[in-house]
Amino acid sequence: MTALTLSTAAAPGLRADAIVVGVAKGAKGPVVAPGAESVDKAYDGKLASVLETLGASGGEGEVTKLPAPSGFKAPVVLAVGLGAVPEKDAAYDAEVLRRAAGAAARALAGTKKAGFALPVEDAGHAGAIAEGALLGAYSFDAYKGNGANGAKAAKTAKGKGGKADKDEKGAKAPLADVALLGAKPRDKAHKAAVERAIAVSEELNRCRDLINTPPNDLNPEAFAAVATAAAKEHGVKIQVLDEKALAKGGFGGILGVGVGSDAPPRLVKLSYTSGKAKKHLAFVGKGITYDSGGISLKPAGHNETMKCDMSGAAAVFAAVISAARLGLEVNVTGWLALAENMPSGSATRPGDVLRMYSGKTVEVLNTDAEGRLVLADALTKASEEKPDAIVDVATLTGAMMMALGGRTFGIMANDDAFRASVHEIAEEVGEPSWPMPMPEHLRKGMDSPTADIANMGERMGGGLVAGLFLKEFVGQGIAWAHLDIAGPAYNESAPFGYTPKGGTGSAVRTLVRLAERTAAGDLG
Repeated sequence: MTALTLSTAAAPGLRADAIVVGVAKGAKGPVVAPGAESVDKAYDGKLASVLETLGASGGEGEVTKLPAPSGFKAPVVLAVGLGAVPEKDAAYDAEVLRRAAGAAARALAGTKKAGFALPVEDAGHAGAIAEGALLGAYSFDAYKGNGANGAKAAKTAKGKGGKADKDEKGAKAPLADVALLGAKPRDKAHKAAVERAIAVSEELNRCRDLINTPPNDLNPEAFAAVATAAAKEHGVKIQVLDEKALAKGGFGGILGVGVGSDAPPRLVKLSYTSGKAKKHLAFVGKGITYDSGGISLKPAGHNETMKCDMSGAAAVFAAVISAARLGLEVNVTGWLALAENMPSGSATRPGDVLRMYSGKTVEVLNTDAEGRLVLADALTKASEEKPDAIVDVATLTGAMMMALGGRTFGIMANDDAFRASVHEIAEEVGEPSWPMPMPEHLRKGMDSPTADIANMGERMGGGLVAGLFLKEFVGQGIAWAHLDIAGPAYNESAPFGYTPKGGTGSAVRTLVRLAERTAAGDLG
């Protein structure tokens, strides 16, 4: 994990490989952003014109490198675009700074230390820049060249965001050290914001590590082992139900999905408790460590990234550990529904009927609609504790990707106010989302002549149908939201901002902020 410190040094005097400054898009050309005054002065006040000569416009995410002026201890200045100049008396948006810091950190891969002289008007800005830099510097290289062997990487994941050494193929190591200039080391608010950013970023990067780990090294048992080690480290209680305990408990959904694999399923319960807590949140994560589709086998071209089908469980795991590290005054329980969906002679067939933990029966019409089956058992189990709210997170449907694209997750809920609150929180932390309806007329499509409900309904609106299925297994009177992160959980395109290629850690920050708000007495 990239190290981060708060520094009072002036940019010209900082011993580093590069100094990062912000440049905005003004009406008449690039404008040097606050925080870079000493750098601009070293260019005789002509930094903006030099950048314009080099083709820089100040557009968001744009990166321009130039030699540092005489007298600098760093050899390079890196200008990162912030987009439009804020309106008069307005501050830069925290998400703009977060993305800029991430873009700069990615561009500086292969260097050891950089000073970030971006606009810091308050503690929120300090935290956003720290978070963006730490997330943007992420690299997963455990399987490249001299990287750790895969099995060891899966078992010892510490959330450090990959190795710091170059592999034998010459891949660039992530930026090793960030000095945050402009933040105030002795200011309690600034210090707390940066410490929070470090904790959440480390856990989010651990989430990314899990998503990126190949399925031959991360099966349900291995995932449970990582969770057990982290729980022990951070004082979180953990209970792991193996296949025997699941059979004894009647968890027909989880067992029905995992029965076709040689790697048996697990249900992991993580419990963080605070002596001052007045509220209890339950987070439930879909953890399909590999999804072949089962007997309803996925077509060629749809299998290659299915190691990411446990992204929801990884996000829940990261959120619970983050809550513990931050010492939040709220009880948070995480449920990781872990299984591998494989075709075999013992696999569940289309037409089979499963008896769920709730007692309801489900006719399985498509074994590739497996995520809702493991979530259903976990939702029922979570409901028994009567939490104040439940949020499940899942890479659940391709239909949600068709509706919202690859960067936005959908939010469904049984309570409009709670859905609005979760949406507001997601937007606040920089995770694009959109509230989705739950049309009751779509429920009829899941009627089964054989069982209480089928796991498939109408094809059109498939993402909404999946949400309606899950709703059937949420306890009465409990506020519940469903986050379908199928789009943003895994980035198959080029990196952008602080988002890498591969596992992204989508929904972690939304869950953590929801826990913080709940601790503060603001549960929507």
